[in-house]
Amino acid sequence: MLPGRLESGDDICSDCAGIKTRLTCDKCGRERERFRGGHCIVCVVESELVELLRPNDPPDLRLKRLVSILTAVDRPASIHTWLHSNGGVSAELLRRMGNREIALSHEAFDALPKTASVEHLRAILTHNGILPAQDDRQLAMFQQWLGERLQQLEATPEIHSQIERFGRWHHLSRLLAESSETKNMNYAVRSAKQEITEAGKFLSWVLDAHGQTSATLGQVHIDEYLSSGPSTRKHIRNFVRYLAREMTITGLDVPVRLAQTMPMMTQKQRMEHIKTVMEAVNVNESTRVAGLIFLLFGIPIGRLCMMTIDQLKVRPTGITIKIGAHPAPIPDALIPLFLTYLNMRDSAGTVNTESNWLFPGSRAGRHKAPETLLHQLRDSMGIDIQGVRNRTIRGLVEEIDPTSLSRMLGYSKQIMSKHGSAATVPWSSYVIDKNPRYAKEKPSSQ
Repeated sequence: MLPGRLESGDDICSDCAGIKTRLTCDKCGRERERFRGGHCIVCVVESELVELLRPNDPPDLRLKRLVSILTAVDRPASIHTWLHSNGGVSAELLRRMGNREIALSHEAFDALPKTASVEHLRAILTHNGILPAQDDRQLAMFQQWLGERLQQLEATPEIHSQIERFGRWHHLSRLLAESSETKNMNYAVRSAKQEITEAGKFLSWVLDAHGQTSATLGQVHIDEYLSSGPSTRKHIRNFVRYLAREMTITGLDVPVRLAQTMPMMTQKQRMEHIKTVMEAVNVNESTRVAGLIFLLFGIPIGRLCMMTIDQLKVRPTGITIKIGAHPAPIPDALIPLFLTYLNMRDSAGTVNTESNWLFPGSRAGRHKAPETLLHQLRDSMGIDIQGVRNRTIRGLVEEIDPTSLSRMLGYSKQIMSKHGSAATVPWSSYVIDKNPRYAKEKPSSQ
């Protein structure tokens, strides 16, 4: 520790500075700031964890390992805050584990109330191998949610049977087929939940208002339902189409709700956003770096949150980022900020250690939640998400052909062509416009 300071501003040790205050822990003897009762923060946290978890009564190597993991973090004060915040809820969970009331299994955690504290502790245990890894936590939670939802509908069998088939055969089978380690299932799961919920509301309305079931409803019922309620009712479209396929009911459909406008900011506004993010103060580096990647390439927030540090390559010539099949360069002016962030990523010093995510979340082993990043960019930094994304892609399609751009950013060629058409860019002119040799042969405009 260098608590003293010379007139030149250089930091010096306590002996050289003549400081007589004890700066060693009475328990471990290490030179650390004394936190409480002459003990350092590490020893205080360790004592509290041992008291809560009782790893030696009876001996349990998993609990001993948990104590070691939580006391070895770079910022042990964060563990102390975690134990004592929110009315000590987390400490009570650890105490119940120490009393052997909560077994170290996913089944035991599934039986607990679905709170942030429970899921945070489960994430710590899973990330560190104390609980077995689950293939996809989002899907596991969806299956649990679906089971509870179906249980609520048991009183109305005519609704329960249809929602069960729609939930299990249509949505769950599709989610299981699409799930992978590199795909963010958050939006897909949320969409499935919303469609199942709205389908249940629709069937309840048809039964209560008209005494009809899914086997006897008609287009007139669908039209009345859509016109007499909020816009969220449009989410019954997939369910109605599912009924038409599975029950061979003809003439039923829900029209697609098309966006009336396409939010689009100017290139000048986008550049002002980039300047604002670059010069932002009192904003953590993760938000700034994520914001710059979004402003430069316009990739969806869900994919942005799932980026890993392997997608950034630091070379003597600069930094490249791999979003699609081919890497793209990071502008030179942004390189210092990116390098600073890579050396001190947020949350990696607490329970989310050894994480490969570019933007680690507050929960162990997890990336930052898309909702969190969306709030930080939109509400905290004032970025128009849809306007930026449309402007970014529109600007890129004016410079790069759709095939190369789709490979670089991971978008489909159809999306790139759609933006190109809206920008009135003739793709056939790319070779002539971009190659000087062909430019000489361009016909005159006369």
